[in-house]
Order: sequence, then structure tokens, then C-alpha cells
Amino acid sequence: MDTTESIESKKIRLEDIKSPADLRSLEVTELEIIAGDLRDTIINTVSKTGGHLAPSLGVVELTLALHYVFNTPKDKLVWDVGHQVYAHKLLTGRQEQFPTLRQYKGLSGFPKFKESVYDAFETGHSSTSISAALGMTCAKVLKNDAGKVVAIIGDGSMTAGIAFEALNQAGHQDKDLIVILNDNEMSISENVGAMSSFLSRQLTSRTVRHLRKHISTRLKELHGVGDRFLNVLKKSEENIKSFFTPAMLFEAFKFYYIGPISGHELDVLIPTLENIRDNVDGPVLVHVITQKGKGYEHAEKNPGNYHGLGPFDVKTGIPHTSAGSISYTEVFGKTMCNIAKKNQDLVAISAAMPAGTGLSHFAQEFPDRFFDVGIAEQHAVTFAAGLAAEGIQPVVAIYSSFFQRALDQVIHDVCIPGLPVTLAIDRGGVVGDDGPTHHGVFDISFLRFIPNITYMAPKDENELQHMLFTAISLSGPAAIRYPRGAGEDVDMDTELVNLEIGKAELLREGKDILLLPIGNRVYPAMRAAKGLEKLGIDAAVINPRFIKPLDKDLLCEWAEKTGRVLTVEDNAEHGGFGSLVLELLSTNKLFGVKTHLLGYPDHFIEHGPQKTLWKNSKLDSPSIINAAMELMKE
Repeated sequence: MDTTESIESKKIRLEDIKSPADLRSLEVTELEIIAGDLRDTIINTVSKTGGHLAPSLGVVELTLALHYVFNTPKDKLVWDVGHQVYAHKLLTGRQEQFPTLRQYKGLSGFPKFKESVYDAFETGHSSTSISAALGMTCAKVLKNDAGKVVAIIGDGSMTAGIAFEALNQAGHQDKDLIVILNDNEMSISENVGAMSSFLSRQLTSRTVRHLRKHISTRLKELHGVGDRFLNVLKKSEENIKSFFTPAMLFEAFKFYYIGPISGHELDVLIPTLENIRDNVDGPVLVHVITQKGKGYEHAEKNPGNYHGLGPFDVKTGIPHTSAGSISYTEVFGKTMCNIAKKNQDLVAISAAMPAGTGLSHFAQEFPDRFFDVGIAEQHAVTFAAGLAAEGIQPVVAIYSSFFQRALDQVIHDVCIPGLPVTLAIDRGGVVGDDGPTHHGVFDISFLRFIPNITYMAPKDENELQHMLFTAISLSGPAAIRYPRGAGEDVDMDTELVNLEIGKAELLREGKDILLLPIGNRVYPAMRAAKGLEKLGIDAAVINPRFIKPLDKDLLCEWAEKTGRVLTVEDNAEHGGFGSLVLELLSTNKLFGVKTHLLGYPDHFIEHGPQKTLWKNSKLDSPSIINAAMELMKE
């Protein structure tokens, strides 16, 4: 019986792996069977739940090798972003829960402390892994803990400044930090890969390292001549390594560079990682080449489309789509193209999300006026400020939760000098299955206090296009927040117009209570007003349009007429739109007006369908009716 038949007879399957400890008694050929099971499970599950498919498929062997070599959870694995942790979850005791991936009350799509002791750090935004891992490494030194810490970071995440800030300190600290650079963008030829693998394994062996150290010590004793000879040897070694690898970049940060090696060959990964674990002191970076979407043909051919997606048909790879109206993101992208045809100074900026922010068509139609800066939100905003300083009209399209990273640049580089930069804040409000790291429920709170900015929120997709046109025409900073998902299926105007700055829209008159919803809560509030009418309550509804500046006159007029104001926002209640209205009423000494604020409470909102989250947080139409009834009782 050959080896393969012997392994098959043992029936080593994924369901036999209850924890990483179960892996460590297996042979490499047995691990390869587990790798196949992992891919099948991930593909079949994500086809039903949606999720980050291609990233997780690309690191199956790497995940197996890391848990095989390192003594997790004592040794810590810090996954950057967390898009690639599905295999990790399956190997760490969560197989039974895996069908609930990204479902309401189910497994998160990202690492979570509360889910498992194997989740060493919570992530969701990119480029934080090296910083966190260095902190853990230094903590272990302080506690005399011999455990290892490994950061796994993708090449895309290496575009962010925080990653290089962490590399800079790590090289200075000279602690035993291991960084795995998961490079899934560049290809690796067979001969270069084989040579790189050989060099990586040989150069990490204890014998070679001791020999190098011994030669260096002896040569340094030969004053003058020895130093010169040592420099020649060192340059020769660096030139040889640099010929095959980008070693010079990381060694400039005082990291010992290894690679590139194949991330899909366990018989390469495992001995390399074992050598690093046992023989390498100080910071080391292992350059691993992987293929995004590995093992699923559709994802291999088009990894971008399968990075993150909804449910799909496994056989065809075609997503299951439900008929619906055009999304806010699509309207934004189309409007940008329409405006750009007449406005030659308009440019668009994305932070590695051209498709996600609706700018793919703009990039194709106006390639010289589109800039993708990579995962670098801070740079994106200041880069836009530089463009604006020279008379260009930049629009920066970034998700709300990612704009959090660029708050200082918005204040310092855009708003203080009053530069005409438009911030297109996509995914304002809860976003659904990605959960708290991606919910955009803080942008009203952290932008509304900044001087010089005009801040808008459309009630529907038609209003969005007019707001974008208005923002671009302004001579100072402007921001528009709009939600994820479909619009209200309203008729779209063919001519774009400038909205009057700070002018709200009275949608419904009423004498008993004023409903003040902002953005995507306007239509639920209108439906609530009709429901209140059946209960004998006459509710006025105003669409503020502008968070800043507020239409003080109209809002105060109707607040005084009705004596009751109910605000509704898809944002945190603390410091949000409702708080702004309270400040307005106080400033105008309308102390007799009774108020109630509806927004997200003071805790992080977990993942789940948007409608479920709105209902649970009392932001849907029935909840607005109930809140209005309570306010009427007062």
C-alpha cells in the first residue's frame, strides 16, 4: 500500500481536528488532506452566508503551517484586517458554529476575543497587526514569557503608514517579533521560487547563523583590514539576496528578511517556520507568496470580485442577486462621471476601494483624473488637500468607518485652511454583516464639531446627486454621508442643481409633534407620521438635508409650534444629530420644548442585517411611532 492509500485509510478529515494540537501529530501529506477539506468548507459556507472568500482561500496552507509550528494559543497569531481568518476559525474549535458565519448572533467574520482564546487581537481595519504584535512581544519580555508572536499582514496592508511606523520601532526594539508578509499580488516563477525556498531554509539554519556570527567576530578583531573585508562580504551577501528578493527594504528596518517562498507548499513553509522559531533572534520578516482565491477557479481568475461577496452559486460562481433599486454607491459613481464630463477640474480619490465606492467607471473613463492611493486614508485626505491648493476639485470617497483614521487630516489639512475638498462618506450608518469595525455610526459625531465644513445627508438617491453637485461647487470643505445598500427607488432628475446651503425641507405639516429624521431615516419617519395620523396624532416632518449648517429658523419655528421634537439618526446618539438639535434649542432658549433622541446606544452594534439592527435599536417606523406616543404622553 502506498503512502496516499495509507493516509486515506486513516480517514484524516477536518472534523477530526478539534484544536491546533490535533494537527501537530500529523504528517505533511495528512495536512494536505485537511487543506482540501478547509477549502471545501469555506467555499460551501460562504456561498450561503457571503463573506471574504478569496483572502481566506489564499492562506489555507499558511494557516495550517502556523498552527502546526507554533504552540498556539500560548504563541500568538495576529491576523491583519481579519479577512483571511476562516481557516483559522475552523481549526480552533469553531467548526460547528461555522455555518453561522456573519449571521445575526453567529460567528463574526473577523477575530473576536469573546469567540476564542486563539483570537489574539481583534481586527477589522487594515495595517494594525505589526503594531499590536510588537506590543505583545514587548509585554512578553516584561513578563518573562517565552511565547512567540507572529503578525500576518498582506501586501495591500503594507501601503498604510502605521505598518511602517511599526516596522521602524520593531527594528529599533530588536525583540523576537515574527512578521509574515502575505504577498498575493506578485507572481513567482518556478525556478526563482525554488531558489528562494532553498536560500530561505539554509540561511535560517542554526549552523549557518553561528558561522556568520563567528566569521564577523573574528574579522572585527582584524582592525582596518578586517572591517573592510567584512563590508565586502556583507555587500556581496546583500547583493545576492536582493537579486532574488526585496530584502534591502526590510533589512533597512533591521529585520532579518527571508523569502520569497511559496505559501502553498507545506513542505517549504513548515521547515522554514521551524527554523525561524528555533534559530532566529530579533525581528524577522518572512515573505510568502500566495494566490488569492486558491482552489476555487472562479476566485482564482477574478480574485477582486471574490474578495468579499454575498451568497453565490458554487458551480457557476454567480452571486445570488435580488431585484432592487439602484444603490447609493452606484448613484454616486454615475453622478461623478456625469459631472466630470463638464468639469475638467474634478478628480476622484479612492483608498484601495474603487469598486466598493462606485468609482470603477470613473477610473475607466477618466484614468488621468482618478487616483487610488492604496490603504492610506490619511494620505488620501492630505493628498486631496494638495490638489485643492492648486485649484483642482478633489472628491475623496471612503467608507465612514475608514474615515475615522483620517480625522486629524480632515481638521488640520482641509478644514483649517478651508480648502475645497469633498468627502464622500459611503456606508454612513450600520452596514450589516461586517459588524462593529465597519458600521459607520460615528461620522456625524466626529465631523459636526469641525469649523468650516458643510455637511449633508440625503433622504434618497435623487437628493444625493444634487448634494454631490452642490458640494463640488462650494469654495470650502464639504462632506456627504450616505448609507450602504439600495435607495428609495425614486425618480431621478436629469438636471443637477445647487441646493441652498443650510436650507431644510418641510415634508409634512403637523401641530402635535415634529419628527426630525436625518438621511436614510427620513422615509421611515414619513411612514411613521402616516401611522401616527391613524392614531389621531398630527406629526410634522422636516428633512434637515444639512447637518451643518442647520436650518435654525425652520427647525426652531416648528419646534415651537408643536412643543415636541423627536430626532432620528443612523448614528450614535451621543454627540450626534440629536445632540446638535438639543444645542440649537438651548441656544435659542426653547426650554419648554419636550425632546427625545433616537440613535444607537452607548455600546458597539454587532453584525446582522440592517433591518434587524434598525429594529433592535428602535430606528424603524414602528419604533418611531412608539417613541412619538411616549413623547405625547409627556
